Amino acid sequence: MQESYCEKKEAILASAMELIAEHGFHGTPTSMIAEKAGVGTGTIYRYFESKDELIYALHKELERKIKKLILDRYNPNDPLRVRFMLLGKVILRYFIDNPNEFRFLEQFVYSPYGIACRREKIFGNNNQDNGNDILKELFNEGIAQQVIREMPVAILHSLFFGPIMSVARDRILGFIELDEAMITRTIESCWNAVKL
Repeated sequence: MQESYCEKKEAILASAMELIAEHGFHGTPTSMIAEKAGVGTGTIYRYFESKDELIYALHKELERKIKKLILDRYNPNDPLRVRFMLLGKVILRYFIDNPNEFRFLEQFVYSPYGIACRREKIFGNNNQDNGNDILKELFNEGIAQQVIREMPVAILHSLFFGPIMSVARDRILGFIELDEAMITRTIESCWNAVKL
């Protein structure tokens, strides 16, 4: 039975995610991705114009998954602290439960690939669906209500994601154990860093 268009594309994306998480962007040529996905190297270029486009597609898909998990439980009428805690817990739990996705995202964020995306998320047009509008809106709302420190959104963003990324990395590496109570305490610490 011949694989469908979607099945091949999903196999390419899954293989790329796993290999990039293990070997990095430069250590993962398209030939390696194709071999793992069980397709010819040329097949990748039927779905993606370049390896760069494949990497951006992986990032976009990862953000879509995380945003869906958040929106399934997010209530914009909840107090700011409740929403902040929800965002942090969902993201940290996702990273812990999906170590390949976390390793990919960590590389992406701190690479040239991620710089333009991060700049757009922090400073870009609010009308764009870039995956982090919820957090940016929460910060802006909190500043306006004088609940969150009046600081550049880039710093608030770092005070939120920096600790979450670090704690997720340490959990994945086996340096720390995290139960739900410790996850809550971790996100509360992030909240304490940004609240007035």
